[in-house]
Amino acid sequence: MKVFSVKELTRYIKSLIEKDVLLANVWVKGEISNFKAAVSGHFYFTLKDDFSCLKVVMFRSRSRLVPFRPENGMAVTVRGYVSVFERDGIYQLYAEEIEPDGTGALFLAFEQLKERLQQEGLFDPKHKKPLPLLPRRIGIVTSPQGAAIRDMLEIIRRRWNGREIILVPVQVQGEAAPPAVARGIQLLNRLGGVDLIIVGRGGGSIEELWAFNTEIVARSIFSSKIPVISAVGHETDFTISDFVADARAATPSAAAEMAVPDKREMERYIQTLRTRLARALEKRLGDDRRRLRACLESRVFVRPADVLCGARQQLLDFLYRRLSQAVRGIVEREEGRLAVLAGRLQALSPLATLARGYSICTTPDGKRVINDSGSVEAGERLSVRLHRGQLSCIVEERI
Repeated sequence: MKVFSVKELTRYIKSLIEKDVLLANVWVKGEISNFKAAVSGHFYFTLKDDFSCLKVVMFRSRSRLVPFRPENGMAVTVRGYVSVFERDGIYQLYAEEIEPDGTGALFLAFEQLKERLQQEGLFDPKHKKPLPLLPRRIGIVTSPQGAAIRDMLEIIRRRWNGREIILVPVQVQGEAAPPAVARGIQLLNRLGGVDLIIVGRGGGSIEELWAFNTEIVARSIFSSKIPVISAVGHETDFTISDFVADARAATPSAAAEMAVPDKREMERYIQTLRTRLARALEKRLGDDRRRLRACLESRVFVRPADVLCGARQQLLDFLYRRLSQAVRGIVEREEGRLAVLAGRLQALSPLATLARGYSICTTPDGKRVINDSGSVEAGERLSVRLHRGQLSCIVEERI
């Protein structure tokens, strides 16, 4: 009886599994759990169903080709081969492809990136830059071959010849396309003097347009200081670039029409503005002439002396009214003061005392008032003033 070491038995089982043709290229369907993306770029996760679990490893050389981000709970179909990991003595699936179960991988990747960039605000209209009315220098990031660039150049020259075109030739599909497109946009921003950028390509399948659904291209468009028009595919094709760009054109030809106005239409528009301006000036001059004529025919210009005299008379009348009002006010105030003083004087007047039955006794000449009986002698003549009239008296006796 042969006795195996653990290592020998594990290797024997591994060799049996690796010789099985079915297990060398197998598709397995299940739900992802315990997903981990290592720093090295490898994917580690468990594929499970209601009854079993299967360890899965996907090395970086394969994981970098997966267009979407695997997540826990996602139903997927995985293609790979089964082998044994000798150190732990467990069999596992070495994945080479992953596809979402029921949804296309590229469509899922598109939706995942679109949602993430939208949450970051890259699609927000407040970040959209206005397109220049008439760009002098236009940068185009696209393939130098194909109908797209020829159509754009022809349309731009036809609409307004003399525009300077800078073509940045790049790959527009394949693995090298996304970084090449991003570098082209960055190059035009560093170059300076470029007023507008058109980035895109002609129509194709979703795989052929995929470079414009990548994060590196989306962020290079968002970071551009120059306005960007996204022109990818046909009218029904929408890419991440369309949402990030400052403007989206349905086709490359439409982008050329959007970038440059038609010179003939612009000339007609300018002629219309010139005609409207001339009419407006003519109307303004006519109005001003009528106003000037009305001024010249007015009284102030025809008989200025009358106007000046009338104004002077109005001023004099106004001042006279003000002076009369002021004089009346002063007279009324002084009359009031006089009445008060007269009242006081009346109260102090000796006549008022005489009216109450008193009299004033003086010498006949009125120079001395007699207010003491000892100051006169018997037989002396005195004058007595009453309220009405006077009496001439002789003193008979002092009492």
